[in-house]
Amino acid sequence: MKILAIESSCDETAAAVVEDGRTVLSSVIATQINEHKLYGGVVPEIASRRHCENIVGVTSEALEMAKLGFEDIDGFAATNSPGLIGALLVGVNFAKGLALAQNKPFIAIHHIKGHIAANYITHPDLQPPYLCLVVSGGHSHIVKVKSYTELETVGRTTDDAAGEAFDKAARAMGFCYPGGVHIDRAARLGDKSRYKLPKPHTKNEYDFSFSGLKTAVINLLHNNEQKGTETDVNSLAACFQDTVTSILTDKLISAAINLGYKKIALAGGVAANSQLRDKLSEAAKKHGLEFFMPDISLCGDNAAMIGCQGYYEYLAGNTSDMSVNCFATGKLHTL
Repeated sequence: MKILAIESSCDETAAAVVEDGRTVLSSVIATQINEHKLYGGVVPEIASRRHCENIVGVTSEALEMAKLGFEDIDGFAATNSPGLIGALLVGVNFAKGLALAQNKPFIAIHHIKGHIAANYITHPDLQPPYLCLVVSGGHSHIVKVKSYTELETVGRTTDDAAGEAFDKAARAMGFCYPGGVHIDRAARLGDKSRYKLPKPHTKNEYDFSFSGLKTAVINLLHNNEQKGTETDVNSLAACFQDTVTSILTDKLISAAINLGYKKIALAGGVAANSQLRDKLSEAAKKHGLEFFMPDISLCGDNAAMIGCQGYYEYLAGNTSDMSVNCFATGKLHTL
């Protein structure tokens, strides 16, 4: 079965053709990073306009790369939640139009489910159940993956997501958007023990809180500036990254052990962070857990992961009619 998938939840316009959930026949992404970099973050109105301009081109390129026509596609999928509402609407309405024109099923996909599904492309042998850490600019979740379509949230951020904290801390340090990659590079040149940063506590032991940590970085920079003290930015980046990745790693491993999981996985944009990948790999080995993570190319927003999840939703009978809407903050069960 061939799924043509669309992803437009934030600032990437992406299209892909995925066969039987695991084989990517094509994947095309038009990024807007250089434009949003001017503003230090994503501007929703600009993102929506660029999706309108790019969506026909990326879809045509994805079909051409797969050497297929619309008539060869068995179903159409698109991210409908969560994300920037205007951006989501572009992708969903375009995919619904294609499905209607071809008289083929339309499948609405939750963005977090898509990120988790990226692991199925990298690891064809991976099957549920397992526990997955999803970390990105908008999400920090620990999720029970009970089946390909049944998920349960165990923990989540109570304020800022990890990726959001990375971006805001990076901007305070003088790095441009997106900040995570710059902190990752700078951290390799710094001393992670030079500055002491807090590890916020949460009521639910599997929840996350990164707002206070981000504020601590900003306050340290401001205090040093007021005192005329030079801040070692590389070391501050190293301390910040080490603190965030330690929190994420410790909570996922603790949840896996306490909840009886032998398999764990990582997903989302922050899954590209080199220290997080290394820490989870080492921790999983230490505790005898199988660990799965997507290729770097599949960590950020892409349509291949949406096509993969679309296949499993279709098999489970979770297709959507033409009245399905988009949701900026849709929960995992929202279609």
